[in-house]
Amino acid sequence: MKPLGFLRLLELLVQLALSLTAIHVHAFSTTNSITYTHYRGNAKNKPSDRLCATTPSNQGGSLPSLPDIRAAVIVPGFLTGKSDFVPLANSLNNIGIPTVVVPMPNWHWLPCLGGRSMRPMLERIDFTVRHLSGVAGSLGDFERTTTEGLEKSLEEAMEREGDKEKKQTDPQLLIPNFSYNPIDCYQDFRNNPGGVLEVGGSAEPDQYPLWNPKGTFPTAPEPSGRVALIGHSAGGWICRAYLSDRNYGGKSYSGKQFVHSLITLGSPHGNAPGPAFKGVEWVNNEVLDSGVRALAVGGTGYKGDSSGQLTQGAYSFCCPVGSDGSQYDGDGVTPIQSALAMKEYVPHADTLTLNDVGHFPWSDVFGGETVAPDLTKYHREGRPWYGDEDIIEKWAGWL
Repeated sequence: MKPLGFLRLLELLVQLALSLTAIHVHAFSTTNSITYTHYRGNAKNKPSDRLCATTPSNQGGSLPSLPDIRAAVIVPGFLTGKSDFVPLANSLNNIGIPTVVVPMPNWHWLPCLGGRSMRPMLERIDFTVRHLSGVAGSLGDFERTTTEGLEKSLEEAMEREGDKEKKQTDPQLLIPNFSYNPIDCYQDFRNNPGGVLEVGGSAEPDQYPLWNPKGTFPTAPEPSGRVALIGHSAGGWICRAYLSDRNYGGKSYSGKQFVHSLITLGSPHGNAPGPAFKGVEWVNNEVLDSGVRALAVGGTGYKGDSSGQLTQGAYSFCCPVGSDGSQYDGDGVTPIQSALAMKEYVPHADTLTLNDVGHFPWSDVFGGETVAPDLTKYHREGRPWYGDEDIIEKWAGWL
């Protein structure tokens, strides 16, 4: 079979896996009370004073303190990839926030099925953050960086691609591709520890054996500034693992050296039973007070008793024992209690509730009609999700 055909087969397998596992992976519960701190921002506002100051934040660690840069990396949610979030990145670029997406297709999630280690995803996040940090420039010279330095780097990147006519300020062009093939994916699928089958001997992240995911990642330039992370769905709690100094599956990423702010969109932050939630429990065992600003965004308007089978099943899985999920509200996948639960573990975090906002642009993706027919119908009829331009203005201004 030709490689392209095999990749297509893997994508089809991903869609099948989505229908079987979305309920169990995206939905989480919390019994903690939530303090709702509503933030009303406007993306067209001037960047906050903290992002316009030239004094770098003091994060310590092995790297010197870096200035904060108003640029961002989007981390796709479970079983989604770069192509699903390019429109969101473009919208943020258009309002003056240079943004890139972790450059991965959805089938790269396959080794993580069943609640196993997120090391493969953490490697991709680290790769992207370091590269954006390396080309971001310093905050005190940010305007020149975005107009001169960024354009110069883009011109050089496009000259390498032999397409000078594509000249545009698209920072995604500054993030190189990395090497990862189906054989790498198969080997990672076999060896990635944890999960339901307790590969490597345990489902507990602190007991994962030392293991390094496959893939060849080009070395990033020296970091020149800290950037923001925007994590969608499971990508949100995985970003919290990236920020931590603790050892996760054989490696400490200490991403707070390169990150000044974290926004999570419909991310499950509440603890729940089962191997699929061990990673969430792991990040919740640490109070994140690292100087990284945080905003948890959650949607409502999709009731468990009237938004389709996937929604009720997801909410039920995150509810107390005995509940069928019908009385819960959320974005159609993540209940609002779980989306805002980061506040319980990141005390300085802000929270934002968005009414009548869905989890994902279901009608825009392959398989949406099969996986979530009701949610696909609602999105096709015009109900928004976190990445619609009118909704972006409500949370992106926080940056």
